[in-house]
Amino acid sequence: MSWWRRGVIYHVYPRSFADADGDGIGDLRGIASRLDHLTWLGVDAAWLSPIYRSPMKDFGYDISDHTDVEPMFGTLDDADALIAAAHERGLRLLLDFVPNHTSDEHPWFREHPEYYRWADEPPNNWISVFGGPGWTLDPERGRFYYHAYLREQPDLDWRNPELREAMLGVLRFWLDRGVDGFRVDALRQVLKDPDLRDNPPNPEYRPGQPEYDQLLPVHSADHDDLAPVIAMAETIAERGGVMVGELYVPLERLARYHGAGVQMPSNMHLISTPWEPRALAALIEEYERVLQEGAWPNWVLGNHDRSRVASRVGPDQARVAAMLLLTLRGTPTLYYGDELGLPDVAIPPERVQDPWEEAGRDPARTPMQWSARGGFTTGEPWLPYGDLALNVEAQRQDPGSMLNLHRALIALRREFVDEPYETLAVDDAVLVFRRGEFVVALNLSGEATERPAGRVVLSTHGEPAEGLRPNEGVVVSR
Repeated sequence: MSWWRRGVIYHVYPRSFADADGDGIGDLRGIASRLDHLTWLGVDAAWLSPIYRSPMKDFGYDISDHTDVEPMFGTLDDADALIAAAHERGLRLLLDFVPNHTSDEHPWFREHPEYYRWADEPPNNWISVFGGPGWTLDPERGRFYYHAYLREQPDLDWRNPELREAMLGVLRFWLDRGVDGFRVDALRQVLKDPDLRDNPPNPEYRPGQPEYDQLLPVHSADHDDLAPVIAMAETIAERGGVMVGELYVPLERLARYHGAGVQMPSNMHLISTPWEPRALAALIEEYERVLQEGAWPNWVLGNHDRSRVASRVGPDQARVAAMLLLTLRGTPTLYYGDELGLPDVAIPPERVQDPWEEAGRDPARTPMQWSARGGFTTGEPWLPYGDLALNVEAQRQDPGSMLNLHRALIALRREFVDEPYETLAVDDAVLVFRRGEFVVALNLSGEATERPAGRVVLSTHGEPAEGLRPNEGVVVSR
């Protein structure tokens, strides 16, 4: 079985993981200094959000040089050293690849305008994900360029063969340096309708929702032509890498990316599904149903763009959520700090950093809490800490901690990683499913209930009780 099928991927947000030079912003040498945490936890790979040169209008997702490191994070030598340090510990390293757009400060935007999407007049009604029109006038050229995100992030045109080869060259550059694959950002946005037709109105839109939700992005994203995806997948596979695709698409659309060679089209649906047993069971069963034969599932419960798990479902249910994520069939992605149960952190107005204030992503991007003193930096952190009682040092010493629960679940997962999923029971309070010889029972309610017969191998509450306690999950061996 491939490592990525058996493995757990750990998402590192570089600005917030560890700061080695004391400037308050995380960096590559800081990440290297904390790799032993990942090996102790038992994960198999680290995925890094963008580390490339960038004006940081969107914190690295606006790239001005794909083949160099942003100085605040370090140097190419630091990147090479981090790759080597990860491999010495048996860890794989995945980088973010951003194929949909660059920064408007990328040399290509001036030297190779043909790499981007232009029009004499806005040809359609497409809206930027960040709000406002998706087409912006470039005064120098007197033409409009399309940007799915910020106006400083012009979209690339993957139908241009020269652009396609240039971007595939970026993949080869990093694969040749030893990275083990890529998480591909905004993959659906690459696939646009060549006729640039208007998006239809969203009949479910209600006032107060983000402006982008007014339209259904059926023509501005996720077009049927998967040629760019296939080209990326083949290039990565040629050098033995793995491809993870960020895809906010319906499950039936998600499944088709497996056929294009994407080993793990990211399944984000756990993030938005109501935290109720019946809704979760329906999601899991539908996902299993739509997957093609041989396709491997994956699950994402938290990331740098969404509120943290502990804030979405509450600190008690966050333990149950961890058990769900790490016992489902498929490869889980664990967002840094979720293993501690970190919640969102309230950011004072004067310290807000996120340029997309409507989304308010800062609360889920605060520094990793290594000790009761913080331990992230010797300087002033770029965002404030949360409750420092939640830290790695303290939780490693506590057998009943959230951190040790994650470690135990990651180890236990390997005993049934290739076993099929089967729902055994579901009601308004409890979801029970089988994985081989193991049964997982999750109580999503505040009331005690019966638990399955058998020997309790692991409980979110520590020592097992006679029944299934409120907000408890257990793994039972039959």
